[in-house]
Amino acid sequence: MTRWGWGAFVVAVIATFGLLEGWALATDTPTLSQTVWWASAAFPLLGPLVGFVVGGLFVHFWWPNQGPGKD
Repeated sequence: MTRWGWGAFVVAVIATFGLLEGWALATDTPTLSQTVWWASAAFPLLGPLVGFVVGGLFVHFWWPNQGPGKD
């Protein structure tokens, strides 16, 4: 995928998120934050596990001297 393709993908994800949140608020159905809160109440380790995954992705993508142009 080209840079423009990734940019279009990110814009589409953000727009879809906005539409779904607006639809949830308009129809009085659970929003993403309510769903995450309910899931965390049912499974308390969800927060730390998501944190480990996000931290692992940050290390994977932004660890020094690992990407293109490292030399």
